[in-house]
Amino acid sequence: MSGATVEFTVHQGSDAARQRLHIGRLVIAGWTGRDPVARDKHIAELEALGIARPASTPIYYEVAARRLTTADAIEVSGGDSSGEVEFVLLRANGQLYVGVGSDHTDRKVETYNITVSKQMCDKPIAPELWLYSDVAAHWDRIVLRSYATINGERKLYQEGTLDGMLAADDLIARRYGDAGIPEGTAMFGGTFAAKGGIRPAERFEFEMFDPVLRRTVRHGYSVEPLAIVG
Repeated sequence: MSGATVEFTVHQGSDAARQRLHIGRLVIAGWTGRDPVARDKHIAELEALGIARPASTPIYYEVAARRLTTADAIEVSGGDSSGEVEFVLLRANGQLYVGVGSDHTDRKVETYNITVSKQMCDKPIAPELWLYSDVAAHWDRIVLRSYATINGERKLYQEGTLDGMLAADDLIARRYGDAGIPEGTAMFGGTFAAKGGIRPAERFEFEMFDPVLRRTVRHGYSVEPLAIVG
């Protein structure tokens, strides 16, 4: 069976249970900002690295689902990759769940082929999911944050509320129409501009905070560069 089977703690209301969910398709949505000014800031941020503007906004990249991982470390080629916090929508067992992950991307490769750059790196995801219907009514108030440890110093790297991103229903509809996300599909939902600009880190941490239900999902991973030779 192609794809990835990932074990999550799934929260539904006050209940939580461990479940192994099969994910057959992975989609990375890019340039999903609701505010065109903030969206264009992120585009300009990438242009400063030599990355061309997208053909459309939003845009959806297909990535191998086997790239998903809940590990606390990933290996990358060289030192030009970096993470970015994103909410993750997942349809499994007939339910729509929301989680949080990092679209870790090779920025050097991104300058000449974005699709390939997305495929280059594992995609860390926190091993916890919320039922989307539990948070849909206050979706825009959910907070995403990330922290980067660079030269031994941990700093806030990204922060924003989901009212800055396209709403989940809108993001889904633009890709799949009224049919919704297919069973066994995960979609990363876009990100915020990095404070101080995009840059690599030896460790990347990310979290999703619900201020209404007062709960947080966190995950982090170290980045282990592999030598580039030849």
